[in-house]
Amino acid sequence: MNSRRDSTDGPEDVDATFAEIVAGLEREGVGRQVWSDEAEPDEGDEAEPVRPVRPEGQPAVATMEDGDVDRDADPDDPDDHFVPPEPPPLPKLRAGTIAALLVILLGVVLLLFPGLFGLTGAIGTPLALIVLCSGAGWLVLRMRSGPPADSGWDDGAVL
Repeated sequence: MNSRRDSTDGPEDVDATFAEIVAGLEREGVGRQVWSDEAEPDEGDEAEPVRPVRPEGQPAVATMEDGDVDRDADPDDPDDHFVPPEPPPLPKLRAGTIAALLVILLGVVLLLFPGLFGLTGAIGTPLALIVLCSGAGWLVLRMRSGPPADSGWDDGAVL
């Protein structure tokens, strides 16, 4: 069953309706373009302003004018590039962070070698996973959520 065929909320002849819409738009002047500066619009018609056309061979983006010379740039210098500054040193690890990392290391050893602790694989694997998750959770809980204590009243963007 085709519901489109029985529908009465649209025009019966779509092509005729489309032709009427296009004819109305053409009467209003939609789609007309002025091809040259000499073309005069008909009396009573409102012509669209002529946009400047880019001459052949000209770049599509703005360029520096003759008077705007960048004296700092030497295009022939291959070593002229941005050199980033040295990154700040990593902060010292606190005791809680070191302990959490040791718990994670203990979990990895327990997962790989449960026999070192006298356990079988059936008991050592779940226990190792619990120890690994505990170490990772400890690290997550120790993450700082606020700005550093030595920052001023205006931190800028804090990510």
